[in-house]
Amino acid sequence: MTTITVYDPPQCCTTGVCGPSVDPKLAQFAGDLEWLKSQGVTIQRYNLAQEPERFVENSSIKAVLDKSGGDDLPAILADETLVSSGRFPSREELAVMAGLEISDAAVEAVNSCGDDQGSDGASPSSDGCGCG
Repeated sequence: MTTITVYDPPQCCTTGVCGPSVDPKLAQFAGDLEWLKSQGVTIQRYNLAQEPERFVENSSIKAVLDKSGGDDLPAILADETLVSSGRFPSREELAVMAGLEISDAAVEAVNSCGDDQGSDGASPSSDGCGCG
């Protein structure tokens, strides 16, 4: 199975889903990574503020840092191949990176997370999408 490794920009915690004002994109991405884990994908995640040595140990990530000064983070590897940088990819994109097929149910969960209400009228954190 594929390993997805995320090299995040500096954040207050490992996921960026903390503090008084959480960026919805970070919450969605954290939920999408949890979904990948549930599909058997190995996830590794490093935060530049907490583990800078991880960024310079990998030549692909070091090249991203050298080129952009960190502006192209997050950078994402599938196994050891750089597959994305500068943005948080969607669940569908992550599934492709991991070599998975995404089901209609997973797409529905993604679509409901962008709203204040889930498809059943509940808040996103209680509708099972993992983004709340």
